[in-house]
Amino acid sequence: MLVLTRKIGESLAINDNIRITVLEVKGKTVRLGIEAPDDIKVYRQEVLVKILEENKQAAVGKFDPSQLGRWTRDQLQP
Repeated sequence: MLVLTRKIGESLAINDNIRITVLEVKGKTVRLGIEAPDDIKVYRQEVLVKILEENKQAAVGKFDPSQLGRWTRDQLQP
């Protein structure tokens, strides 16, 4: 892990297309601004963990092909 010290208003760069800037520090809380291309997803760690858990559960879930026609019909109705 790389550990850096930055002051308010200072940034760090990842490659040439991501910049993270320290916006504010209040007690033990730090506000960061993140500039990244639209195709790069940025999540808080706890949100990413939840997404990965839900994806894993969905992949393990049972697929009932008899419900596919019903799902498609429901999606197509206005």
